[in-house]
Formats: sequence, structure tokens, C-alpha cells
Amino acid sequence: MSERDGGLDDLFSSAAEPVPDLPEVRRPRSRTAWIVRNVLLVVAATVVTVAALRSAGISVSLLLIVAAFVALRLLMLAVSQVAAPAPPRATSRPADSEHLSQGGDALRAAVRRWELRLDWAQSDADQYSRNVLPVIAELTDERLRLRHGITRASDPRRARELLGEALWQTLAEPGRRPPKGRDLAAYVETLERL
Repeated sequence: MSERDGGLDDLFSSAAEPVPDLPEVRRPRSRTAWIVRNVLLVVAATVVTVAALRSAGISVSLLLIVAAFVALRLLMLAVSQVAAPAPPRATSRPADSEHLSQGGDALRAAVRRWELRLDWAQSDADQYSRNVLPVIAELTDERLRLRHGITRASDPRRARELLGEALWQTLAEPGRRPPKGRDLAAYVETLERL
């Protein structure tokens, strides 16, 4: 198959591969700075709590308050180690829906790609035979296989009955002129009814 030939994978694939985000570069922190910061955090929380309790006239052991804040800080550190990863940065949606390569609706991109192929195929019988007809044949065989357990090659008589004479002739004679838009719509309707 050439690069221009389409298949089911091509139909449902996005036009551009997503670019992975590069990991953020973090400066290494010294272990002593980390310890000092956590000790200062526990001391500040202890001072505020003791002052609040003393102003209310409540007496609680200083060792109990320090132990509580140390345990709370250790719990917070443990939870931060198993936290969910940060959500990916939102990409700005392109103003023009034609430029979906920056991230957009893959289905819309596939439909647009097929619209272009069908437009090109209307004016060029060779391009229709190379690009559009093989995909219609592949979709037809897949639909017959899924719904009826046959393909055009395995049971041609039954497949011809199910598809109807017009679609069967189109798939059997690839060298013909491309069908009109209303004929393509009828073929799609036939495939949907299978």
C-alpha cells in the first residue's frame, strides 16, 4: 500500500502524533535545608498552638503538641509521595478548526480527511480506485463479517444478495468512473443497513 492508501487504522488515527511533555528540571535540594525547613515549620506551628491554648486558659504538655505536629508533618510527607501526578497542561485550542495537529478532535480530523479524499476522487477515477474504493471494500467485508459471518470472497452469492447489485458492481469493477455523491450516499446507507 502506498502512503496515500487509506485503511481503517488511517481513518481513525489522528493526523499528528502528540508531542510528549518534557519533564521539568528540578534543582537538587540539600538534605540539611530540607530538615531545617521542616523543623522550622513544626516549631512555628507549635508556638502558635501553645499561644492559642494559653490565651484560652488550657494547659497541654509541650511534648504532646510537638509530637502531634511531627506526626502530622510526617503524614503530609508520606501522602505527598503517593499523590496523583499533576494534570497535563491545557493546550490552547486553535482558532481555526483546520489546524487540528496541535490537539483537537481526532474524529473531526478523520472526517475532514475523508471529505478531502472524496472531493479529489470525484475528479480523478484513478485516485478513486486507489484511495476510496479499497477502503469501501474493506469496510464492506468487515461489516459482512461482523453481521453475517461472511466476506465477499468466502460467500460471493450471499454477499451479492446482501449488498445489492449497484454496490456489488462498484466493488467488482474498480476501473469505472467514480460514482456520484448520491450513489456514494446510497452505498453508505446499504452498509449501515447490513
